Amino acid sequence: MITGREKVCVQGMGKYGTFHAIRMKKYGTNIVCGVSKGRHDKYENIPILNSVEEAVSKYNADTSIVFVPAIYAKGAILESIDAGIEKIIVITEHIPQYDMLYLCHVARKKGARIIGPNCPGLILPGVSKIGIMPEGAFVPGNIAVISKSGTLMYEVSNYLSLYSTGIKVAIGLGGDPISGTSIAEAFDWLIDNKVAKVRIIGELGGNEEIEGIKHALNMGYSGEIKVFLAGRMAPKGKRMGHAGAIVRGYIGSVDYKENELRKLGVAVAKTIPELI
Repeated sequence: MITGREKVCVQGMGKYGTFHAIRMKKYGTNIVCGVSKGRHDKYENIPILNSVEEAVSKYNADTSIVFVPAIYAKGAILESIDAGIEKIIVITEHIPQYDMLYLCHVARKKGARIIGPNCPGLILPGVSKIGIMPEGAFVPGNIAVISKSGTLMYEVSNYLSLYSTGIKVAIGLGGDPISGTSIAEAFDWLIDNKVAKVRIIGELGGNEEIEGIKHALNMGYSGEIKVFLAGRMAPKGKRMGHAGAIVRGYIGSVDYKENELRKLGVAVAKTIPELI
């Protein structure tokens, strides 16, 4: 999912996109250009082009990170897919669910991968980051972190960096109900890259953590998996911040997930220090 060799274009070089483009570049990410409609200029030695098609033809961009506002995000993501971008990290939140259903369908059909939306991105500590995370929280090591939450990914990774063996890779999948990449698909990449320690940060609602771990075990994964479920102390019926954190009866509750994960032999941490 991240190798450090990506040629990254930044879609949406407004205030937010520009700020993070500069931070990513300083960290070592190969930011080849930005894309902003109607522009052909340069900022902090980052060329800014009018289209993703130009980014691909001029700089061989193969990855995009999207900061475009939700109202325009569908068009921006389709532009990347049509231009042949292989990996699209979508930071934008509040993209309509119908748009994401359509975008995921088109991406799979054309062989592109969407990560997000409403995600913090990906980081290979000490090498590259394609996202908005505070890089100081990620010290290079051997633990993979897969998270539905951005801020919890930072907090857990910082703790594991300070008190455990550090971070090999951190993957932010996003907290929306419809995500371009699932926990199961993240595990496929971790298995291919022989990552032996995985920490999953899940939350209330859905069944993705369970299905993802079942998939990994069925694929023969024998590494160490631990799970932290956010929202354990939330009152019954309390609406949570993430659009994906919707509990329907017992299914999706912390109790349900805990019981199912323990049946699979997976440790469930009640506090972050238990993830060590």
